Parts: sequence; C-alpha cells; structure tokens
Amino acid sequence: MPEHPPEYFSVEQVAELLGLHVRTVRGYVRDGRLRATRIGKQYRIARRDFESFAGGPGADGADTTAESEDSPPAVPGPLHAEASVVVQIDAIGVREAARLSNTLLAAVSGPRGGGVPLRIETLHNEERSTLKVIVLGAPADAAELLLLVHTLTTENRHV
Repeated sequence: MPEHPPEYFSVEQVAELLGLHVRTVRGYVRDGRLRATRIGKQYRIARRDFESFAGGPGADGADTTAESEDSPPAVPGPLHAEASVVVQIDAIGVREAARLSNTLLAAVSGPRGGGVPLRIETLHNEERSTLKVIVLGAPADAAELLLLVHTLTTENRHV
C-alpha cells in the first residue's frame, strides 16, 4: 500500500481555522509553540502538529498516520495535559479591550503552582468590536483565568 504524504496547512489556513490573525500564528511558529516547516519563504504546518496545538485528535501525541520505519518507538512518560482555549468577547471597545487585556496579563504574570507559565495572547478587532483571548497552559490554571474572564465580563462590565 503506497504511503500518503502528510497533509500540510499554510499559516493563513491555520489562522482561519483557529479564528486568529495570521501574525499571531506566525508568532506562535517563531516562538516554537506551533511546530512548522519552512519551505522557501513560507511556513507549512503538518496536520498532526496543528491538531496537537489545537487539542484535536492528534493531541495525545499518537500518530494518526502509519508509523514510518525511521521513527523511533513511542516511549511512555508521565502524563502531561495542556489546555488551548480561545475566548471571544463581543461588543467590546478599544479602551475596555485594553483594560481587560492588561488585567488578564497581570493575572498571569506571577509564578504558577506547577512552575509552568500560563501563556496568554489577546487580539482586538476594532471593526467587529471583538476581543479574542488565547490561553495556553495547565488546565487548572486556564480554568482559573477563564473564571476571571467570566467575572470581568459579566459582573463588572467596565473593567
């Protein structure tokens, strides 16, 4: 049976699938958060790497394609979980988005219990009056931050 070449996504396709700006995705690639291969002047993201980043079917590290002869056998290790969350906040102006972003960034700036920093990115779309908050980190830490987002957006309309 012939091997099928892996499916690759462009940065633009990944940005569209995740609802992010292309520059944000490129930043993830440059920071090493999203694994990609550079082909010429463009990055290509393998389906497995995209699914791992986005928390999809390949997120557990299991290869969804047939194993190649060159790949070493999987070595079991301690379980590790990481949450990838995108929250969209609608009807938010520039000032309110900046205040909320600064509050969330300040909330994650201190040391975390597990020693792994919680990563957060925010992207405000002024035309649509939306703010996307992207959270990456330990599930418990991400849950705490989501609770803060909920509190700030429901009880305290003016952050």
